[in-house]
Amino acid sequence: MAVLGATAPLSQAWAADRPVIAFTWDDLPAHAALPPGVTRTQVATDLLRASAKAKAPAFGFINGVQTEREPGSGAALTLWRQARQPLGNHTWSHPNLASLTPEQFTAEIARNEPMLQALMGDQDWRWLRYPFLSEGDTPEKRLAVRGWLAANHYKIASVTMSFGDWAFSDPYARCVAKGDQAAIAQLEKIYLDGAAAVADRSRDMAKTLYGKDIPYVLLMHGGAFEARMADRLFQLYQDKGFGFTTLEKAESHPFYRTDIDPSLPPEPTTLEDALKAKGLPVPPLPIDLKTVSEMCR
Repeated sequence: MAVLGATAPLSQAWAADRPVIAFTWDDLPAHAALPPGVTRTQVATDLLRASAKAKAPAFGFINGVQTEREPGSGAALTLWRQARQPLGNHTWSHPNLASLTPEQFTAEIARNEPMLQALMGDQDWRWLRYPFLSEGDTPEKRLAVRGWLAANHYKIASVTMSFGDWAFSDPYARCVAKGDQAAIAQLEKIYLDGAAAVADRSRDMAKTLYGKDIPYVLLMHGGAFEARMADRLFQLYQDKGFGFTTLEKAESHPFYRTDIDPSLPPEPTTLEDALKAKGLPVPPLPIDLKTVSEMCR
């Protein structure tokens, strides 16, 4: 395999015995629909229990507006902190930067901060996960927001592994309501097969670029189907040889350096964009989310 040089030298310290994943959980405390009889606190409890069993750190990203839309859901955030897991900023109401001015978007970030300060105390909560992973529709907008992030001591939570888990929770809730066990079993299979195939895809992209693994940051969402599948998902990654790490440790790798320091000129911090920047083909996403979205309608 031809190995292409990285923008920054890859640290020898990351020549680990096995690949590692940092799990990150978006849309807390309330992602997507709930099946009948399931609560937000139960979802958080199940996610945290499975994470503890797998010894997998669980970095959560919050949308504060959900505590207003679903009164009582904030208890899930309290559970997260009681489990000594960190929380970061996913903006107040999950807007797409492409539809806002930089000033409107940074106001969305700032509006989340009092809640984060109350939950996190003196621990580091200044991590941003962009909603929709969108840094805007113009270079000027991207740079303006990154300048604000740098001035306010934020780091950006990149994503280098994602299999579209967000697409499963609404269909799952519909299938539970209908009592369609066959459809639920199909969702489970698509989910686990997709996670396995995407893990291989991310590793292949990293090895095309650098000849070795980098620490991967996995995008997940705090929904009911994710809670149902958490034990099996952690086991799948363990069976494939992955270990688990923190977001901070994963992003200490040079690949993520311009997201750790947003004042730097931005470089690609997804594997797909890194391949595109070098004129290399991006492998297709090996999961059919359209089929998932139509289930149990």
